Amino acid sequence: MTGQTPGTQPATEPRQDPGAAAWAEDFLGPSFQYQSLPLTPDDEGDVAATLIRHTARPPGDAGGINGRAHAVLYLHGWADYFLQAELAEQLSARGLYFYAVDLRKFGRSLRLGQTPGYATDLRMYDEDLGAALAAIRADLPQVTGPDSAPAVHVLAHSFGGLIAALWADRHPGELATLTLNSPWLELQGSSLIRNLAMHLVEPVARADPKRPFHLPEMPGYWQSVSSEAHGEWQLHPVWRPAASFPIRAGWAKAVLAGHAAVARGLDITAPVLVMLSDRTRIQAEWSEELMHADAVIDVEETASRALRLGRRVTVFRYPGAIHDVFLSERGIRQEAYQDVACWLKSYPCGAAASTAPP
Repeated sequence: MTGQTPGTQPATEPRQDPGAAAWAEDFLGPSFQYQSLPLTPDDEGDVAATLIRHTARPPGDAGGINGRAHAVLYLHGWADYFLQAELAEQLSARGLYFYAVDLRKFGRSLRLGQTPGYATDLRMYDEDLGAALAAIRADLPQVTGPDSAPAVHVLAHSFGGLIAALWADRHPGELATLTLNSPWLELQGSSLIRNLAMHLVEPVARADPKRPFHLPEMPGYWQSVSSEAHGEWQLHPVWRPAASFPIRAGWAKAVLAGHAAVARGLDITAPVLVMLSDRTRIQAEWSEELMHADAVIDVEETASRALRLGRRVTVFRYPGAIHDVFLSERGIRQEAYQDVACWLKSYPCGAAASTAPP
């Protein structure tokens, strides 16, 4: 697969911060803007998340859906950032406001001197998501008056799917729905491998949490996505490098703890949609098969883990999809756009419906 998606290549130099609560034009084009969300500083200095919005108003937005404005908040994966402009355009055209967030130390939020993607507790991202949701709700119109608050649907990918699932479990009632695009819910292999990994990681994480592990490079997925290899998407060389970000001990411990929490079972009250490829192909060297399979997670293990997220979970499978369903070949992602829009509109009241008496 060759070709490029226009308007998806940002500059490689640090981004200019427009200041809190101010919008600036994003590299994705004039219909996208970004805003800095200041967060609590840490040991590396000032920290911020970045909120991106698609400025096109959904058709017929004056009436909303069932009298409410509905918005999607997209959350990226590991060593990743928001670049799916086509997804935003498709969902906006189907009646949804669209926003995305680059978490602290990822993508647009990465600052000089910061350790890319580093965190020692996934609950750290509660602040990022809280700031993003507050900014979205302030930005959305009150469609029918002050008593009709906007509804927000989170759509999260891979590592972001793990973060969002754990966050939704801790914050019942915050979301209308949760859609997980190939979420990273378990370590590749099994819970036994995860338990063994935790025993190896934990002492290193205590002694030197930022110590990187020297693991084999697995660039096959990047090669299936990047227009510099076999894919069709232009990728930022720093924000989404071919070799990913270094895996550090403190971060690995946090992820393994998140996987263990999912394995024990969550209680997400919002309806959950999980989107997956039909097969896994994890290998060091690129081959044509990686254009038609998930090269990152075990999709069967993920489908099984999805049933532990809550009592209303739906799983959609996409034959031939890659790890990010929305970066798969055109026919697959067009089907996925339609599925997500229809599924979101099938739950216009979100979790609130579950509180009604029988």
